[in-house]
Amino acid sequence: MRLSQMLFVTLRESPAEAEIPSHKLLLRAGYIRRVGSGIYAYLPLMWRVLQKVSRIVREEMNATGAQECLLPQLQPAELWQESGRWDTYTKAEGIMFALGDRQQRELGLGPTHEEVITAIARDLIRSYRQLPLNLYQIQTKFRDEIRPRFGLMRGREFIMKDAYSFHPDEASLKQTYQDMHQAYSNILRRCGLKFRAVDADSGAIGGSGSQEFMVLADAGEDQVLFTEDGKYAANVEKAVSLPVDPVPSGFASHENRATPDTDTIQKLCKFLDCSPTQIVKNVLYQAVFDQGQTVLVLVSIRGDQAVNEVKLQNALTNLAGEYGSKTVLSLTVPDVEAQTKWAAQPLPLGYIGPGLANSYIKPAKPAPVGRQATGAVIAKFLRLVDKTAVDLTNFVTGADEAGYHVVGANWQNQAAKTKPAKDQQDSLLPSAFYPLPSLVVDVRTAQVGDRAVHDPSQTLQSARGIEIGHIFQLGNKYSQAMGATYTNEQGEEVPLVMGCYGVGVSRLAQAAVEQSYDKDGIIWPVAIAPYQAIVVIPNLSDAAQVEAASKLYAELNAAGIETLLDDRAERAGVKFKDADLIGIPYRIVTGRSLAEGKVELVNRASHSSQEVELAQVVEKLKQAIAAACAG
Repeated sequence: MRLSQMLFVTLRESPAEAEIPSHKLLLRAGYIRRVGSGIYAYLPLMWRVLQKVSRIVREEMNATGAQECLLPQLQPAELWQESGRWDTYTKAEGIMFALGDRQQRELGLGPTHEEVITAIARDLIRSYRQLPLNLYQIQTKFRDEIRPRFGLMRGREFIMKDAYSFHPDEASLKQTYQDMHQAYSNILRRCGLKFRAVDADSGAIGGSGSQEFMVLADAGEDQVLFTEDGKYAANVEKAVSLPVDPVPSGFASHENRATPDTDTIQKLCKFLDCSPTQIVKNVLYQAVFDQGQTVLVLVSIRGDQAVNEVKLQNALTNLAGEYGSKTVLSLTVPDVEAQTKWAAQPLPLGYIGPGLANSYIKPAKPAPVGRQATGAVIAKFLRLVDKTAVDLTNFVTGADEAGYHVVGANWQNQAAKTKPAKDQQDSLLPSAFYPLPSLVVDVRTAQVGDRAVHDPSQTLQSARGIEIGHIFQLGNKYSQAMGATYTNEQGEEVPLVMGCYGVGVSRLAQAAVEQSYDKDGIIWPVAIAPYQAIVVIPNLSDAAQVEAASKLYAELNAAGIETLLDDRAERAGVKFKDADLIGIPYRIVTGRSLAEGKVELVNRASHSSQEVELAQVVEKLKQAIAAACAG
């Protein structure tokens, strides 16, 4: 392609909307153009990159025996209602574009396709002889991001490869899961990216286990915790670890102590001259379930630890059935306005203890005769205790009175972990003992420096990552909910076992830029660069330069080396800057050395240059490209 004939416009300044280097560079270099909030056009250079990424993805998926198909982007709400995810995606997470047609039927634009593919499997898979089966597609997805940002990283429309596998049993699923793990590793290596596979939270997709594939980059939205021995890596949302041991308490006796102006852990530690590991802090959350019930959740956790709200939401989702629900629509720390709707009296914020009385919650108003109460606030705290707080003795905690804390407190029965007696549920016991909540959970956020569970001699380290792929072992979550069964060898009708596997194609392309750039512009990995080489004519008025460049351009393309020809009527300096900005791996310049039968060959990544005889350019580039793609 000749640049003079191409839609090619570069910018000297970064647009105000761009926040991270890759977003700035893709806009400046003319790869993408913003059309609306979170909506981008892929211009010719970018489309070539996306086609190359897609080709690598297809080759690796096909190598596993997966079959390509194309599923509808417009999906009936009934399918999502069958799986129980309609409210989750349209209300709780709110990421699905929901609409109605002229017959008043509800529809959604597909953010993912578990429901559609399960419905197809329900209709078409009858026997174990058809299993295992793995179907994939590459197409546009839609997500109503509340705050689109970072260009293609968090947009409202993006290109994704998603695959769905069906199996007769867990053993077959695990085999395909491993095949997908290898395929994803191959994809990222072939694209020239540094990455790490990490344990991950399954989120709204669900299932028994999942892994994310993170491209390592300083601007990554996700924090990855890992050990140096390479045996553990997890997204911070999922990570587990052994916290530092608590400092033994110096409070031997129980006492209600005045602690003015100590509504934070830091202030309290300074006032009492104690370690935060000796404190039980109590964090209040407000959870709204899909059937409308609001539950006030009191989480007791060690003072030096932070609540991981993803883990907390998962724990509450597991308890949803106790409230006649399936999922949690929202989880928030209730602000003053929210508290006024249910609090019978002002809460002692900053001084709450594990035994905060249920009487702080207004009794629910009885529903009118013949109607069911909806949106009611359950008049009893759901009390959870994190594992870090269970074994603390003689600890410090809130006294449920502003300006006061209890020191030398203990749990009533640390070993039994039984439900407290009814008369102990409404208030602090008159002694130094609190009823230990029956629900002991792991909701702490793992931290850098924590000891690893698999080997306490290993400590967690941190890196930033961009999630590019996610693989899930779904089990029979969707098949059971939607009645997708098959007949096994014994003639029994049983639910299909499923897995799903996603790769963000457009996200991967931008992640490559985020991982590899310099002050001059993009440095594309050779395998996914839009073109592998660019021939630059410094002086269009020099007939020898034009002739040599045109000949090289034709020879390189004929040899299978994708080449651009910069034949624009621009100064040489502008052409060199643009070549660096758009990141073409190799630049050939028909400049001053042409008189000696040579051209300048510049490596974009290293900025190294050498003079090469005209007759050797094609072979030199072939060798360089082969080595780069093999590495």
